[in-house]
Amino acid sequence: MVYDSLLILALLFLATAVALVFNQGEAIESSPAFSLYLLLILFSFYAWFWHKSGQTLGMRTWKIRIVAESGGNPAWGACYLRLCFALLSIICFGVGYLWRLFSPYTWHDRLSRTRIVDVSAPTHGEKHADPGAV
Repeated sequence: MVYDSLLILALLFLATAVALVFNQGEAIESSPAFSLYLLLILFSFYAWFWHKSGQTLGMRTWKIRIVAESGGNPAWGACYLRLCFALLSIICFGVGYLWRLFSPYTWHDRLSRTRIVDVSAPTHGEKHADPGAV
C-alpha cells in the first residue's frame, strides 16, 4: 500500500490539476462531488491494475497478486466490489484486514470472491505458488 500510495498521490495531483482547468484555475472547495471524483480516480487505479494483471506495482514488488475464484484476474465488477468492501474493512477499525491473521481471507476477499496469492519464485525444491489454484 505504501508503494502504491506514491503513485496514487501523483495521480490525485494530476486529477486535481484537470479539475482546476474546469474551475477556471480557482481553488476547488471541498464538496461531496469533488470527493466522489477523487474516490472514483482511486478506485479506477486499483481496478485497472487488478483487472489487467492482478497486481498493482506495489504488489508486484512484494510478489503477490489478486485472483478471482476462477483463478484468473478479477472482473471489473469484482474489483470495484473488493474496493467497496475494503472501505468497510477500514471503517470497522481495520478488523477486516486483521481477520487475515486468523483466516486465509480478508473480509473484502471473501465478499468479493477474490484472494491474494504468493507468486514468488520457488526455492530449493519448493513448488511455485500457482496463482490459478483456488
